[in-house]
Amino acid sequence: MPILSDLSLDELSIDTLRLLAVDAVEKAKSGHPGAPLGCAPIAYLLFHKLMKHNPAHSKWVDRDRFVLSNGHASALLYSSLFLSGYNLTIDDLKAFRQWHSRTPGHPELGDTDGVEVTTGPLGQGLGMAVGMAMAERHLAAIYNRPGFEIVDHHTYVLAGDGDLMEGISHESSALAGTLGLGKLILFYDDNLISLDGPTELSYNDDVLERFKAYHWHTQRVADGNDLKAIEAAIEAAKAETTKPSIIAVRTVIGYGSPKAGTNKVHGEALGAADTAATKKFFGFPEDQSFYVPDDGLANWRKAVDRGATSEGEWKQLFARYASAFPELAAEFDRTQKNQRKAGWEKAIPSYPPDKPQATRNAGGAIMNAIADVVPELFGGAADLTSSTKTIFKPGASFHVDPAGRNIFFGVREFGMCAAVNGMAAHGGLIPFGSTFFCFADYCKPAIRLAALMQIHSIFVFTHDSIGLGEDGPTHQPVDQLMMLRAVPALTDFRPADANETAACWRLALERNKACFFALTRQDLPVIDPTKHDVYGGVSKGAYILEDVANPQVVLIGTGSEVWPCMDAAKLLSAEGIAARVVSFPSWEIFDGQSAEYKASVMPAGVPKVAVEAGATQGWWKYVGLDGDVIGLDHFGASAPGPTVLKEFGFTAENVAARAKALLKK
Repeated sequence: MPILSDLSLDELSIDTLRLLAVDAVEKAKSGHPGAPLGCAPIAYLLFHKLMKHNPAHSKWVDRDRFVLSNGHASALLYSSLFLSGYNLTIDDLKAFRQWHSRTPGHPELGDTDGVEVTTGPLGQGLGMAVGMAMAERHLAAIYNRPGFEIVDHHTYVLAGDGDLMEGISHESSALAGTLGLGKLILFYDDNLISLDGPTELSYNDDVLERFKAYHWHTQRVADGNDLKAIEAAIEAAKAETTKPSIIAVRTVIGYGSPKAGTNKVHGEALGAADTAATKKFFGFPEDQSFYVPDDGLANWRKAVDRGATSEGEWKQLFARYASAFPELAAEFDRTQKNQRKAGWEKAIPSYPPDKPQATRNAGGAIMNAIADVVPELFGGAADLTSSTKTIFKPGASFHVDPAGRNIFFGVREFGMCAAVNGMAAHGGLIPFGSTFFCFADYCKPAIRLAALMQIHSIFVFTHDSIGLGEDGPTHQPVDQLMMLRAVPALTDFRPADANETAACWRLALERNKACFFALTRQDLPVIDPTKHDVYGGVSKGAYILEDVANPQVVLIGTGSEVWPCMDAAKLLSAEGIAARVVSFPSWEIFDGQSAEYKASVMPAGVPKVAVEAGATQGWWKYVGLDGDVIGLDHFGASAPGPTVLKEFGFTAENVAARAKALLKK
């Protein structure tokens, strides 16, 4: 058993990190001490010595990124950030997992200085790290010039067995290997233990052979306490520039504790007796909590001076770059601030009401129209660009040319959306991913994290309803709109025509928030932009599209269902019934409007019928219990789109009949 005076400075610093994490978990009486005890040497090498970062300026744009994919090990990250000199205090560690603390149970972007992304749902951290490495490569190709490598950093990610069991790890790792992301370095905490017990109960992958098959550079470190071996592996990974790297490090979960090497140390506090025994093992005072030796802290805090020096050198480089390439430098600054070019919105097209078109087609045309004025727009589809229309023409493939803006994600919906989140969190880009709306099911966890992180991720879904037709109920979304509308802080866009689609794209780029589009496969009529302030209406979430004096009923439609509402209003008018038509492209935006505006669009006391080719759940807060909803609380059917819509009641005649029935109540 060592005592403090016998420890090397490296050992002292690592053990300080270990025991701060243990004390944080013990004080909270919940958390995960096992991974911090086992992985502290990796974190120490990165934050103390090898990573390019500045604790005094956590948002320095050319910093290396660190992602804790196994976010349950958050005490390891928080303790590393505190010791390195980030804006975190010992009191923050003492408040671990408590109300309004800056050290929540899992790392959350925005809560804690130095946290790059929100992690905890296993596997997603790895997926976002892939996106960060993609962003670094693309931005380097756009902005760097010989002798002026202003974008030049690595992305490090720490993951455990659970991360690599999750399906997203396969999607993301295969994509990273295909793209040859040489600045992505993954540490695999190979400790042989999961929450339920030994990993052999459920997991016997040959991980390094698996990653070799993905075309990764692979290494193994036999002893997680061997600093020289870990450092040598990191340097070898950095030297391999054509492949991403994985370093499998054999650690001991809960190292130094009486429960070391067992699942009992994975997800619960050690308890007072075992905490004291662990401190005794490392030679630390058994009766002191949150003890930080002066020598250990001084050693850790060397990261502050190193970081200031690194960023200072970069600033000098950027100043020379700005002198040599002023336009590029200004563009770099603008995009890092997530600001649009002045007047960019003037490039958005307006459509006359002479030719119906699908909103997916309009969306693709709008993207291409604004491509030159929003060069930071970057993304692609999950092997569906010809269907979702989300491709820049002409435009190079990112896989072929890192400066290319078209990403071919392959059939990897979850991995795609996680990568989009990583790119958005990285900064300098507005990333998007697209697929059929029904497949939002595959990537919903990533969409949820985008909203939770409040980042500028854009998800473009097409084939948005039973109107897609013959592919049938497996591909016809009926529950996805409500599923995603239930996600807090996620903006929904379901435009009724090409001009509403243009307005939605403008809002998607102006609001700087996570959002999704639900666009049609089938052609729709076009709203006359000379008669309606479409952008002004869409910017309110819902607006009056067709009005009458003293409306007797309000017909509310979204997307393609606005049009049977418009036709139904004409049928009702012929019978002397005054019907107002409301287009409702965004619940999230409308819910943020004033009570006065909401009442002006959907006045109290006037019967309301909502029409949407999806689940009816949720509509009652707008129509009231005495209103009516024409929707789908069942699956669709395989047939031509117009037939399916007609058979399920999305016709002007049925809307008019339901409105009249409502008036008779």
